Amino acid sequence: MGKAVGMIEVFGLAAAFAAGDAGCKAANVTIEAFDRNKPANADALPVPLIVMVKFRGSIEDVKAAIEAAEKRVNEITGVVTKHVIANPEQDTEKMLRISGLDKN
Repeated sequence: MGKAVGMIEVFGLAAAFAAGDAGCKAANVTIEAFDRNKPANADALPVPLIVMVKFRGSIEDVKAAIEAAEKRVNEITGVVTKHVIANPEQDTEKMLRISGLDKN
């Protein structure tokens, strides 16, 4: 793909939508996918769903999107973690396309 990818994990789906909105408004990026981090026993845990938002664009735009998303999410629930990869390797690209939201 040749584009940088920025990933930000947040608590809750509403916070993920807010992160995506803030990131896209702050920079010339697209949202590649939302993903979830849901352990097998998640329904028994007293924690919200952890959702990852993936932004694509130039390295500068992705960094700006992640910064804006983080600022917005910290007003709502909080950020679990974030990371930017400037030029993902081909095997990493394959893994980035996997999404747990379309699976039970």
